[in-house]
Amino acid sequence: MKRLIAATLVAAMGVSLLTGCGVSNKSHDNTQVGTTENSSDKAKNKEVKMHVWCSKDDVDITTQMIESFKEANKGTDFNIIIEESEDSDARDNILSNVHNGADVFPIADDQITSMVAGGALYEIEDVDAVKKANDESAVEAATIDGKLYGYPLTADNGYFMYYNKNYFSDSDVATLDGMLDIAGANGKYLTMDWSSGWYLYSFFGNTGLDFGVNDDGVTNHCNWNAIITDIKGVDIAQAMLDIAAKPGFKNCVQDDFIAGVQDGSIIAGVSGCWNAAKIKELWGDDYGAVKLPTYTCAGQQIQMSSFKGYKYMAVNAYTKYPEWANKLAQWFTNEDNQKLRFEMKNVGPANKAAAADDAVKKVPAIMAVMDQAQYGKLQRVGNSYWDAATEFGEKMAAGNPDNTDLQEIMDNLVAGITQSVAE
Repeated sequence: MKRLIAATLVAAMGVSLLTGCGVSNKSHDNTQVGTTENSSDKAKNKEVKMHVWCSKDDVDITTQMIESFKEANKGTDFNIIIEESEDSDARDNILSNVHNGADVFPIADDQITSMVAGGALYEIEDVDAVKKANDESAVEAATIDGKLYGYPLTADNGYFMYYNKNYFSDSDVATLDGMLDIAGANGKYLTMDWSSGWYLYSFFGNTGLDFGVNDDGVTNHCNWNAIITDIKGVDIAQAMLDIAAKPGFKNCVQDDFIAGVQDGSIIAGVSGCWNAAKIKELWGDDYGAVKLPTYTCAGQQIQMSSFKGYKYMAVNAYTKYPEWANKLAQWFTNEDNQKLRFEMKNVGPANKAAAADDAVKKVPAIMAVMDQAQYGKLQRVGNSYWDAATEFGEKMAAGNPDNTDLQEIMDNLVAGITQSVAE
């Protein structure tokens, strides 16, 4: 259930407080997409009532942007209602009841395909303008069959290496072995979450091995157990066991990473921009961030890869006011508001002009995630990947305590990743 929170109000009527009902109980009174009856031209000088979803942490900035939108579009009475909803829930909430979903809402790129398949997203018409203003990869990630379905909002949904400059020089952070040796020599830790397939992908992405979702959008293909490739699956498994055996390595989840930074036991770790403000607070001038390092595998230095991603403002295909909803989504993602989002939330802009701002270039975390993106891949995976990756990662982090044959481990991993839904 999403909580209505007093958002923005009918401009001519002042502030009114809306409370109580959730998304599943409210009605937007939407009708068929794009009908003349529902054109925003017909609604000119009448009340335009729209719903916007945003996360709890984004309520203040969303409210501010809506107020400036109303100011820029005087002459129309807007009743724009904000509802708290986590970005990660957008797909499920929209597809479960698209007619009563928000008119405008944020989504991550990996949600777009299924939402388009479900007929839930409004196709963006002014594609050339969006392409001109925004990061090319961000536009491509929201494009399906040549059609664009989201206005790029952020370009920082990825991970990289945080490090404490009091312990590491710029050259030290080039290799994982070097960083682990420094951490161990100081009785400290470098951390990574091997229980998460999101981070685990970093060991496989630049090895020449194959992995991805099939055309059905549900099952995966994967050859991480390959034995005739330059880098074999068992080579990666052995490399991870070697890393896990180093005294400077610690496998831990994100909350434990921050706790370790706080108590001084952790001096480096793989994470994302969402922790930048806290790391800056704890390490101060010693806070550093850089692309992921190389790691040793089969006698080679392999650049660690990553999943990368983008966020967008999308428009409900069944909005009652498609023109106004698109204008609002554009407003949320224009240059000025992406700069504002950076200033208030410290997130990386997808807008090219905003990303080129000197203030953005001074944030190590944003520069690191953008640098890492060249070694990244969009997250397009079927659900069977996650549990299989977790089981494998935790076994490697524990040092393969049962001494299971590595080829058997890799065969089991691939079998889990590629299994069908029915299995």
